[in-house]
Amino acid sequence: MSVVAAIRDLTKRERLGAVVTVVEGPDAGAKAVVDAEDGIVAGSLPSAIEDDVLADAASLMEHEQSRTLAYGEREVFIETVAPQPLMLVFGAGHIAQPLSKIARELGFRVIVADARETWATEERFPDVDRLVVGWPDAVFEQVPLDHRTYVVLLNHDARFEDPVFPAVRNAPVRYIGALGSRRTHRARVERLRDDGWTDDEIGRIHGPIGIDIGAEQPSEVAISILAEIIRVRYGHGTGTSLRGREGRIHLQRGEEEGTA
Repeated sequence: MSVVAAIRDLTKRERLGAVVTVVEGPDAGAKAVVDAEDGIVAGSLPSAIEDDVLADAASLMEHEQSRTLAYGEREVFIETVAPQPLMLVFGAGHIAQPLSKIARELGFRVIVADARETWATEERFPDVDRLVVGWPDAVFEQVPLDHRTYVVLLNHDARFEDPVFPAVRNAPVRYIGALGSRRTHRARVERLRDDGWTDDEIGRIHGPIGIDIGAEQPSEVAISILAEIIRVRYGHGTGTSLRGREGRIHLQRGEEEGTA
């Protein structure tokens, strides 16, 4: 398979992968297409650096990042090719409207679900990819949950959010966030513990949801939630102001938060 055909195949089948190109040094111009699960599926890399490049590519693909990295005399550009992420929003309240709109602008496919017909209307959500008037089971019957899935619970009434948790408990979803005060989250945690959830399982839930930016209005809360999701998506960031931060804004190979 040619490199171009392999890239098209990754995109068509919505596979996570990367295009790796030697951009400087010996073997400049060498190129390979990497499938996250299957390894190199087209092209080739210099044998001297192949193992190191594939290890770094795996890490970058995990966090949907692209970087130019140095391997001795060679510089290699690793460009991640990632399927479109999916956001499942349960609860069609006022926060869900700006959240779904901005999420689509960020490249997410968005499904909004709510059993309340007066809230889940096309007039309120004209641009989402799918609007489901029904309980969470109606979504889970149609949508596979994988590492590209982000689950947002915006109705903190136990009747509406509790049906979500059994479906996501053992699913490899990237993010689970639940709206509510600290008191609401404590009550949520107690219900989950009563259902046998472990501390590690409960720890996957971002609750209260979002990053503290002093949000008051629904659109501001939506931005707070999306900021947290972006941080989870790319696997780094402190959530604090960049002003006064030392070191690089974008981390390079082998660096940790706060290093130069």
